[in-house]
Amino acid sequence: MIQGVQVKDLKLIPDERGFLMEILRRDDPLFQQFGQAYVTAAWPGVVKAWHYHTLQTDHFCVLTGMAKVVLYDSREDSPTRGEVNEFFCGVHSRRLIVIPPLVYHGYKNVSDEMVLLLNIPTETYNYQNPDEYRVAPHSGEIPYDWGRQDG
Repeated sequence: MIQGVQVKDLKLIPDERGFLMEILRRDDPLFQQFGQAYVTAAWPGVVKAWHYHTLQTDHFCVLTGMAKVVLYDSREDSPTRGEVNEFFCGVHSRRLIVIPPLVYHGYKNVSDEMVLLLNIPTETYNYQNPDEYRVAPHSGEIPYDWGRQDG
């Protein structure tokens, strides 16, 4: 696993009315600070990647559908430099993924329905000076193929 990345399996608490699922609490060992919360959506087959942040830590949780969340460590001084992590998250695998600063990340909708991904970053978005650095998903700059892998 990439240094600094953390994964927490989430517990679904069902009853006859539906369910409840806690994602992140202030007393959770994974919690650092609250910046904001937002939801991003992707249609089936869409890739939203690559980017990293210098200041913020992201906390990803896929709420609907299934997504392949991929991380790439390009940090010069990291013992896991060059490592790629893939996580399949969503309705069949409830997880919270903590993504530290300077780790590239993105996701692909691998289901037949819209994916909704909740992010709880540690910083608020700065519209005048965004802490976001991007690389096109299929540019080849990151050694990863977003194509479907059929085993």
